[in-house]
Amino acid sequence: MTLNHDAESGERLAQHTDFSEPLIQPKGKTTAIAVGGDHSGSRNDGSISMVLISTSVAVCGSFEFGTCVGYSSPTQSGIRKDLGLSLTEYSVFGSILTVGAMIGAITSGKIADSVGRKGAMRVSAIFCILGWLAIYFSRGAFTLDLGRISTGYGMGVFSYVVPVFIAEITPKNLRGGLTTVNQLMICCGASTGFILGIVLTWRTLALVGLLPCILVLLGLFVVPESPRWLAKVGRGKEFNAALRRLRGNEADISSEAAEIQEYIQTLEVLPESTVMDLFQKRYSHSVIVGVGLMIFQQFGGINGIGFYTRETLELAGFSGGNGTAIIGYIQPPINLLGAILMDKCGRKPLIMFSATGTCLGSVLTGVAFYLQEHEMVIDWVPELVFAGLLVYFASFSTGMGAVPWVIMSEIFPINVKGTAGSLATAVNWFGSWVASYTFIFLTNWSQSGTFFLYAGVYAAAVVFVAILVPETKGKTLEEIQASMNSSKNIENIH
Repeated sequence: MTLNHDAESGERLAQHTDFSEPLIQPKGKTTAIAVGGDHSGSRNDGSISMVLISTSVAVCGSFEFGTCVGYSSPTQSGIRKDLGLSLTEYSVFGSILTVGAMIGAITSGKIADSVGRKGAMRVSAIFCILGWLAIYFSRGAFTLDLGRISTGYGMGVFSYVVPVFIAEITPKNLRGGLTTVNQLMICCGASTGFILGIVLTWRTLALVGLLPCILVLLGLFVVPESPRWLAKVGRGKEFNAALRRLRGNEADISSEAAEIQEYIQTLEVLPESTVMDLFQKRYSHSVIVGVGLMIFQQFGGINGIGFYTRETLELAGFSGGNGTAIIGYIQPPINLLGAILMDKCGRKPLIMFSATGTCLGSVLTGVAFYLQEHEMVIDWVPELVFAGLLVYFASFSTGMGAVPWVIMSEIFPINVKGTAGSLATAVNWFGSWVASYTFIFLTNWSQSGTFFLYAGVYAAAVVFVAILVPETKGKTLEEIQASMNSSKNIENIH
């Protein structure tokens, strides 16, 4: 097969938006799929119970993600006292989590492509279990850090594979809402870790972190693998069985099965992807959107503000304990609201509303600190700062937290999904580290200036979404990926 033929096939794939006819007629033996009925229509009236069970198992990994993030804050005094750590040593322990997560993110796509989505979740769970056990048995900084980086690695893999798995198994009318549950469970896991950390010792809290991993490992024995991954690796019989389990015995899966197979057969003529392939013109739109959303999500300061919420409130004269508790309590129900709205309002309106709200929250907080710096209406400053942060976190939870992950799981063609998804996830974790590391330096420079800077990032995000981000609501993954990588869309961004 020549390179010219590969390029021509790639262009045909990019331009293919009508899945009613196959692009390539299989030669010789075809991949086995049991199809019944007419391909012109598909009933989606089958049971979705297995989809909900599979999603529930997967988001135990999201909950584990949250417990990893929420572990370090309530355990600081206990760990430092018991192990005699300096503040610097404990800071290394807290921040090394993101280092492990970046490594996990870089390797996550290859793992998920090699051993499957379920295999990647098993790898994640095992790394997290080993990490929590190392933390539990720690007698010094070395094993403590080793455990933390291990949980971080597992968390980085979970952050990629969970939304991808959910997106690949879910019917298009439910995909947005169920994928958003990923972010909801991250939030719930972090809140649970913080609350339990008040009443449990740091060693006991480490054992609590084992529970979601155990649920993942047990649950994966009863849920099917992603049908799209099975089709990609040529396991046709298992592909058909998995899709049947997910859609129910009474559902007509013929049209969906044919659509997935036709898309996969088209991709088979393309070589295995590398990072350099992502710079090809036909993938530029999806890469810009996927990576761009991750940049705006993190460089808007969410982790810096989140890690130092208590200190920020206290600088303004507001009760840090009461303020962080209120903010923590409101986030899970707002995340749930975002999940409900995802498939009703659409991804694009939701993320634009969210980015606008976080921008306004940043502006309000920045104005409050500006008044404090210039000793103007000082009595208003504590309430204004609290109100600004409340608007910021509430708005972020409605869309900016979840939608980038949903869109990332939808827009990349399956032949580059592992490589592109790893890149987007690694960028997200790098941005997380930058935001948390620079927050103190920025606020030492100017508290008001820091929040005005974040407001500018989210204002730019609104423009970015309006111009480049497509609406993916109500479309199959194959329709999204074909339209994202069509020549018409690529010309619009150049």
